[in-house]
Amino acid sequence: MDLFSDKRTVLTLDAGGTNFVYSAIKEGREVVKPVNKPSYGVQLDKCIASMKEGFREVIKQLKEPAVAVSFAFPGPCDYPNGIVGDLANLPGFRGGVPLVAILEDAFGIPAYINNDGDLYTYGEALGGFLPEVNRMLEENGNPKRYQNLVGLTLGTGFGAGIFSQGRLLVGDNSLAAEVWLLSSRLSPDRNAEEGVSIRSVIRNYIQYAGLPDDRDLSPKDIFDIADGKASGSRDAALKAFELMGEHLGDAMANLVTLTDGLIVMGGGIAGAAKYFMPSVMKTMNGWYAYPPGSPMIRLVQRAYNLEDADELQAFLEKTGREVTVPGTGSTQYYDDQPKTAIGISRLGASRAIAIGAYAFALNHLDN
Repeated sequence: MDLFSDKRTVLTLDAGGTNFVYSAIKEGREVVKPVNKPSYGVQLDKCIASMKEGFREVIKQLKEPAVAVSFAFPGPCDYPNGIVGDLANLPGFRGGVPLVAILEDAFGIPAYINNDGDLYTYGEALGGFLPEVNRMLEENGNPKRYQNLVGLTLGTGFGAGIFSQGRLLVGDNSLAAEVWLLSSRLSPDRNAEEGVSIRSVIRNYIQYAGLPDDRDLSPKDIFDIADGKASGSRDAALKAFELMGEHLGDAMANLVTLTDGLIVMGGGIAGAAKYFMPSVMKTMNGWYAYPPGSPMIRLVQRAYNLEDADELQAFLEKTGREVTVPGTGSTQYYDDQPKTAIGISRLGASRAIAIGAYAFALNHLDN
């Protein structure tokens, strides 16, 4: 699928808790001025009416008809059948709302919804991080090519998607890659999101700095403190990001063990990577302490931070060798150094989700 030369147009929606942003994608890029509407999340009838109006305003800007509607929507949902469940931030959707059927009836074209973590990963796999890494490997004369990707979104929550050999892993209940519910060996009584989210960074900074719990802070404030650009405890800021990195590295190690692929990060907190990636890499390339006196390596793969120039070059380097096939005199390439890598989205989470939604619709139309 060549997303960036496909002439078909797909209507998209960025569904937030308070505002919906409507747009359209063609050739992998936005082709209209986005339309903003309140979500009216408490009143279902008003929300649906506003949704139809938002798409109609986008359609008026198009030079040719759209072929589908495709967008991310928060769960729980029966995504394959287009039915929205009981949403916490959009309480008007209660009891099972057949949103896809409503939109298909209104516009006469196919409609698709999916999880934002899945569409983010799909966009990065088809038009972002994954092809970029494989291109760099090719340019460096390395025959290795990757086909598996975990996409992580770091922000208010901790979300993910898994792409494997051309397909999204959705699961039997549309609940694959719910990484926020992973357990954490650092805090066994809490789920992973409590260690990898905006609130965790704020909570840990407040604790380390000895501040009152009602202190009004954002991760950007704490990042600026760590950077020395704002007043506050720099030591506490660095520790807050370091601890988040340990939690994130623990989750990443578990994901790599299951998927054996690359990892791309996006979302607001990803911008602070220089402060949490050292502890991520230390955790992923660390060791188990069992059995006593004989530590066991955490991962079979060596993990590389692609945001570090030296580690990027080491990852891209061809490390295999030719081995002789006995009795034939011929050789075969063998790479005995399995690698995985972590990097930050170049597209940005919002654009990756839009490209993922575009690709998701085109793939369904073509198949």
